[in-house]
Amino acid sequence: MKTPRISFEFFPPKSLEASFRLWDTIHTLSPLDPRFVSVTYGAGGTTRELTREAVGTLHRATGLNVAAHLTCVDASRAETLEIAGQFADAGVSELVALRGDPPKGSNGFTPHPDGFADSCELISALADTGKFSIRVGAYPEKHPEAADSRADIDWLKRKIDAGATEAITQFFFEADTFFRFRDACAAAGIDAPIIPGILPIENWTGARKFATSCGTQVPAWLDSAFDKAIRDDRHDLLATALATELCSKLIEGGVEDLHFYTLNRPELTRDVCHALGVTPKVALRDVA
Repeated sequence: MKTPRISFEFFPPKSLEASFRLWDTIHTLSPLDPRFVSVTYGAGGTTRELTREAVGTLHRATGLNVAAHLTCVDASRAETLEIAGQFADAGVSELVALRGDPPKGSNGFTPHPDGFADSCELISALADTGKFSIRVGAYPEKHPEAADSRADIDWLKRKIDAGATEAITQFFFEADTFFRFRDACAAAGIDAPIIPGILPIENWTGARKFATSCGTQVPAWLDSAFDKAIRDDRHDLLATALATELCSKLIEGGVEDLHFYTLNRPELTRDVCHALGVTPKVALRDVA
């Protein structure tokens, strides 16, 4: 089996304890030589400043290729492009451009009066700067706000046409879900790379709730498997085995890149990567 290229998603810390956890995560996973790492933005842009600070620190201190998430929620065009410019000034040349989730308690996404109407407008404006390579989100299962699965593919095509160069999918639980989506995208004329997003399951209750909220289908067999594993105190063993099996099937199906949603908890992701043949290659650069 061919060894995949890997990347990781982190989220910015909101407390001192969370800062230590993020740094431990980076120390654990950076020796695996990720192609890039991304830092999330938070629902409603709630971690905008934290993201900017975390991205700058990671870029300066670690030597990792850092991709910053950027959304257009609750911000004007000028404010959003100013943040993008700050990333560029810090030496960050890769962005993950997303419409973004609306603030909690709202009735859905409402564009800022002076903001971007959707992700395509954001991507186009970022591409026009000539400063960034741009990744976007993709949905192998119907997005909760989409009319149907075809609408998700049409949106992805528009985002690629607007200037994005790669897409990262929402997580899913079965390899065939990704393969069907990949084939449908190819049939629609999408030729940009589509990277599967992988969620190693640290906590089944939390992962299941997350899946329900974002439209990810939960197979009945998965519920049953975790119910039994939790009773037998083998949750982590099952989680590692399932994520490794999913990744193996994807690689056998021609996938070359995998993107892991780490939730700033690195152990399961590290163990899955090791099982796939991704072994430590580099040491984290000392912080000046």
